Amino acid sequence: MEEMEANQFREFGKAMIDYTAEYLENIRDRRVVPTVEPGYLRPLIPDSAPDKPEKWEDVLKDVERVIMPGVTHWHSPRFHAYFPTANSYPAIVADILSGAIACIGFSWIASPACTELEVVMLDWLGKALGLPEEFLASSGGKGGGVIQGTASEATLVALLGAKAKAIAKAKKDYPQMKESEIIDKLVGYTSSQSHSSVERAGLLGGVKLRSIQPDESNRLRGEAVEKAIKEDREAGLIPFYCVATLGTTSSCTFDRLDEIGPVCNGNNVWLHVDAAYAGSAFICPEFRYLMKGIERADSFNFNPHKWLLVNFDCSAMWLKDPSWLVNAFNVDPLYLQHAQQGSAPDYRHWQIPLGRRFRSLKLWFVLRLYGIETLQAHIRKHIALAHYFEKLMRTDHRFEITEEVIMGLVCFRLVGPNETNEVLLKKINGRGLIHLVPSKIRDTYFLRLAICSRYTEERDIDVSWKEVKEAADEVLSEIKQ
Repeated sequence: MEEMEANQFREFGKAMIDYTAEYLENIRDRRVVPTVEPGYLRPLIPDSAPDKPEKWEDVLKDVERVIMPGVTHWHSPRFHAYFPTANSYPAIVADILSGAIACIGFSWIASPACTELEVVMLDWLGKALGLPEEFLASSGGKGGGVIQGTASEATLVALLGAKAKAIAKAKKDYPQMKESEIIDKLVGYTSSQSHSSVERAGLLGGVKLRSIQPDESNRLRGEAVEKAIKEDREAGLIPFYCVATLGTTSSCTFDRLDEIGPVCNGNNVWLHVDAAYAGSAFICPEFRYLMKGIERADSFNFNPHKWLLVNFDCSAMWLKDPSWLVNAFNVDPLYLQHAQQGSAPDYRHWQIPLGRRFRSLKLWFVLRLYGIETLQAHIRKHIALAHYFEKLMRTDHRFEITEEVIMGLVCFRLVGPNETNEVLLKKINGRGLIHLVPSKIRDTYFLRLAICSRYTEERDIDVSWKEVKEAADEVLSEIKQ
């Protein structure tokens, strides 16, 4: 039985590898966004699971018949929405191996290689970014890295660590206060331009988060954070946590970490840096000026699964002192204990879930099979393509660029009211060849064009620019009529 299944697996696996390669190599030919309506899939398959095994060939045929009509093709070179989601053959192959090993690496003993490779890979990656040694396990200090599922998880984990640290300090400073009273006084800080997951982390963590207005360039400044902290201290609150963003979602703006850091350090406020998208670019030395002040942070996070050719999920997080997480999350029943505790990380104490996949394999394969220089070239190419689109757009006086183009994102709009740009977006997406999403800052509605696919070339940007221009022609013609 096992031999028959193994032979079938080889047959199925080879067929799926061929299908996957063909799908990705010809993805440019598919419509980016599907035209299906909610509920489209149910009539295409039976009401219940089959009693007898079906043929592999029939399953593979149904991938194209049932699944592909409802897929938004994120890796199409004409998909420009949100931010990239990384993809590469080395990462796909590593995921196959991870699925085969199928360990649940919650502790060192559960699968030593799963933990130890992750420790080393986060050091490799941290060195590639130029992170301070205090964040690295190889430094011999307290620091180290961990792979979270998403940047949203990392923000919440950092908040909970900061909360545990603040409660411990407050209990010493105010022994008469109950823990519930301390928690009620805790307050954190972030920019109004931070990702919505920061606000959500406050809700899940049961603490107040204060949204601070950035400067005219949409950057959170140290002076504004300091003012907010001072006001809250005078009101009897306990400032404990701050999130600075390097590469905001709306406009890829960079908070002034070099100003915010000293303010947080001087006020005993945990500083978490969210660089979910833009952090990948720090493997290129010429962009590290944007992370000036990182040595002041307590925790730092970015998503290799966005821009570093590592398939989802793989969100890299580093902490100078993980003990606050370990202590806060430590539930240690007998069946999870082992003789080597304390000599290596048990990553269940560094995250929200207990279980975890062998995700560091993806980093290991990608870093080895591409090398840092190839990954740098990938980042630089995307940024160059964004500047190419910006250059094309500046030739048409009807448009304006609303934010400085620093990474692989161009924010633009038709000169005129928001309503015109809302119609423009509907027109562009309705034509079906490219896909964009909007954003809004200070009541100004604009469109975002992100370079997302590793397959994107200048000819694809030419197509996207042609689509935007022709859609604008239609919109402005309709307005005149």
